[in-house]
Amino acid sequence: MTRKTFRARRLPAHGVESGWSALLAPRTPTPELDRAITVDVVIIGAGFAGLAAAVRLAHLEPRLSVAVIDADMVGNGASGRNSGFLIDLPHDISSGNFGVDGVTKSHNEILIARTAIQHYARLAEENGWNKDLFDRSGKYSVAMTDAGTKHLAAYSSKLNSLGEPHQVLGAEEIEEVTGTRSFKSGLFTPGAVVVQPAAMVRAIADLFPEPVRLFERTPALSIETSSSGCTVKTPKGVVRVARIILATNGHAESFGFGSGELLHVFTYASLTEPFPPSALGGSRKWGATPAAPMGTTIRRINGTDGDRLLIRSRYTYKPDIEVGAASIKSAGDLHDRKFADRFPDHRHLKMQYRWAGAMALTRNSVPLFGQVADGIFAACACNGIGGTKSTAAGIATAELLVGHRSKLGEIFRSFEKPQALPPRPFTDVGARLNLKFREWRAGRE
Repeated sequence: MTRKTFRARRLPAHGVESGWSALLAPRTPTPELDRAITVDVVIIGAGFAGLAAAVRLAHLEPRLSVAVIDADMVGNGASGRNSGFLIDLPHDISSGNFGVDGVTKSHNEILIARTAIQHYARLAEENGWNKDLFDRSGKYSVAMTDAGTKHLAAYSSKLNSLGEPHQVLGAEEIEEVTGTRSFKSGLFTPGAVVVQPAAMVRAIADLFPEPVRLFERTPALSIETSSSGCTVKTPKGVVRVARIILATNGHAESFGFGSGELLHVFTYASLTEPFPPSALGGSRKWGATPAAPMGTTIRRINGTDGDRLLIRSRYTYKPDIEVGAASIKSAGDLHDRKFADRFPDHRHLKMQYRWAGAMALTRNSVPLFGQVADGIFAACACNGIGGTKSTAAGIATAELLVGHRSKLGEIFRSFEKPQALPPRPFTDVGARLNLKFREWRAGRE
């Protein structure tokens, strides 16, 4: 075997703290790696994919020695920055051809999502997680416009075709949930889960017994493969290992994997200051995604200091995988307008936290999965649904490593490889224009 070295061209830079993390007590990180160790498997990345891979490996092969390393503290990365939905149904079954291939694709996507949800449901039951962390409450889709209502009606029709339970709600019914008269209609699906994402990944990270060890603030600087195995170098330590799981989402490209195949997109969220629960009617806890793709996601959460509303909207293409203050401010201005449109009687509420989170997309919406080099296996490219797709990729990669067969693994092994993107600057221009167009098309939604 020829010796090869893959050096990280950049390290993750997550930017300002997310509101989810800010609401939690400060985390005491596990010690960083400061010596040379030898293990059976090293997992690079302690987000949804990496943690799921570690849990699955421990379940399938409890004697395997596993090291999980992360460049930051658990919960600071993308997995602790999303809007906190684990969604069990595809977003887009109402569009395009819905023939046999479409039905099969939808059923596969549902299996992927529900495998991930069941993974977390088992952890929740075993470890006594409360509903503030993991709540099988279902979710709503909401429409601001007549076009959005038509989209929800089409979605309802396709759910009927799949035999999936759901409930269509009129304006008065969705007002009873949200406490605002701004929505024209809604649609409820019972299988989704809402989570406190930073708290959940922290809770999983704190579970690992020997022989699984977590090293935070331990970035992988290089990966070397040779006939004698692999070596991962970190600032203060070295990991000698037979097999590597790369669970770094878009940062796989930082090591040269998925080069020219990954689109790096950020989405943005704002979280209000707390307000008295009585100040807004409706349910105290709910989550809603938009009727139109690229629209606005909303969640109402409650805590000891009162209730808060989260707004998530705006998508920007960032090939350097970093977001600056100007992008967060621009997104925040949009969030303020979206918030006022939805909660006009509460437009006085200030946003206490604003942040961004990264996702990695591929042209043909498939993961970067499987063996990408000798001894290196990837569970990357969430395609915008990290809570379930990244988790499932981590599970499938762990199964692949130990030769475990499952329907989930069959689906992942059947995926095409990510398609090559056009050369830059064509990709840069096209990605930015496409995101702007889709945001424009979403309109008020």
